[in-house]
Amino acid sequence: MGVAESVEKSTLVAIIRLRGEVGTPHDVEYSLRLLRLVKKHCCVVYPMSKSLQGVLNRVKDWVTWGEIDLDTLTALLKKRGRVEGGKPLTDEFVRKSLNIESIEELAKGVYEGRLKLHKLKEFGVKPVFRLRPPKGGFKGSIRKPYKDGGEVGYRGNRINDLLKRMI
Repeated sequence: MGVAESVEKSTLVAIIRLRGEVGTPHDVEYSLRLLRLVKKHCCVVYPMSKSLQGVLNRVKDWVTWGEIDLDTLTALLKKRGRVEGGKPLTDEFVRKSLNIESIEELAKGVYEGRLKLHKLKEFGVKPVFRLRPPKGGFKGSIRKPYKDGGEVGYRGNRINDLLKRMI
């Protein structure tokens, strides 16, 4: 078995902050700042790791997260991707700055683990996506866990449905 076969593909996780800043404990606020989630309705995308799982366990009452699929990642980059100066992420910018043909190719590279979205900041791509509140509103309380009919916490690949309503 070769090295490429023994390396397991890391799952890509989208994390959305649902609750605001008022009443947030200092350690949770610090962890949210490390994740770059300083305002509510912001989203970041990271590959899952043990250290990220530990941070998510600490902030589980303020965020929701789950595995993002390629179609949702592509739509997120196209509609909500931004570069320095607040300008939209375009195919021309991706071609010129990153030497990648299109946003679809960028999304595919991030999804397959060849590129890390949070490492593209040095090229001018912002790692945080500012989202709208979901169309149709939240289905439950943002103070209850998702498994108990609320909105916060782990929700698996159903994060894609929420993201599509927030893009």
